[in-house]
Amino acid sequence: MSAEIINLRQFRKKQARSEKEKQAEQNRISFGRTKAEKQLTRSLNDKADKAHRDGRIETDDDGA
Repeated sequence: MSAEIINLRQFRKKQARSEKEKQAEQNRISFGRTKAEKQLTRSLNDKADKAHRDGRIETDDDGA
């Protein structure tokens, strides 16, 4: 009647690592974006920013 001896501290740490890995996998699925998607978003934002700056009306604000 000899049972396998387990270290509870090691068991808890192993279990915690497993849970963190499951959460990380969910985050990669939910929030992960490919490099191409990031570049597309960045280029669209730059284009919109440039259009906004080009449409700005210049005024002289010298207070006179």
